[in-house]
Amino acid sequence: MSAAENLAHITAKTPLGAVLAAYEMYLNDQGRSPYTVKAFLSDLRLMASYFEAGKTLGQISTADLNAFFEWMQNERGVPCAPKTLARRITTVKSFFRWLHRNAVVSIDPAEKVAQKSAVSPLPQILTEEEEQAALLAADRYRRKAKPDARPYALLRLLLSTGIKKSECLGIHLNHIEPDSPDGPILFVRYASPANRYKERKLVLDEEWLNVYQEYVEQYHPADKLFPWSPRRLEYLLEDIGREAGVEKHISFDMCRWTCAARAYARGEETEKIRQDLGVSKIQWRELHLKLRQLAGPQA
Repeated sequence: MSAAENLAHITAKTPLGAVLAAYEMYLNDQGRSPYTVKAFLSDLRLMASYFEAGKTLGQISTADLNAFFEWMQNERGVPCAPKTLARRITTVKSFFRWLHRNAVVSIDPAEKVAQKSAVSPLPQILTEEEEQAALLAADRYRRKAKPDARPYALLRLLLSTGIKKSECLGIHLNHIEPDSPDGPILFVRYASPANRYKERKLVLDEEWLNVYQEYVEQYHPADKLFPWSPRRLEYLLEDIGREAGVEKHISFDMCRWTCAARAYARGEETEKIRQDLGVSKIQWRELHLKLRQLAGPQA
């Protein structure tokens, strides 16, 4: 049964808890990531547990939803970070907008619930000295008795492209075009149609292409560029940091922000930085603000 067919049996008199399976099908049909689906359903189950058993969709008002968020923030006894609160409000708004759009409820009770934005803390980036130390440490693995190009191939790719962890793990060998007329290119691809706006092509530097050839000769990857678990690659970055004597915890996210901050400091067009990072114009607002803060008073 499709999400649309399942929704046909739902009315304003249906209890809140009985609708979650249909909403899960809808999210999956929209190509949402498993993490998003899991988070949204967890948020809605929390809301369902707050209301009395059997409370129907049509009985939930804007006042009820505001009371729920007040309880979650100040009365539940469990800390609720601003970012978590913002996401839960987004979940509830999305859920009732879906019900209203499909004529299950005549009035959207979440429409007038105030959205609370949460600006996460300023990210930590590598200084230029730390970045060079980390690259030199990763390069030393290539010079050992048993040469290993993997640490340098991973770190330099992250610092030069700013790709996310999921994007890095999703790279197939055919996403790399070494002989492009415009120079070596990495195509960032997504399987889900919902994420097609994030797809892009990024220029790879020649130095990375050299280490890539070494890496392929050593590891002989058959399909995925880095056919290891996320945790294994995270450990690899941590090892590089220790080898370099960098006190910061080098991570995928730190490399992404470092790449963006370097591009911003070089004076690259902000629209190009946004496109290279694969973020929407809405997401860019917060990201751009943080880049300006990282750049300091001279920005």
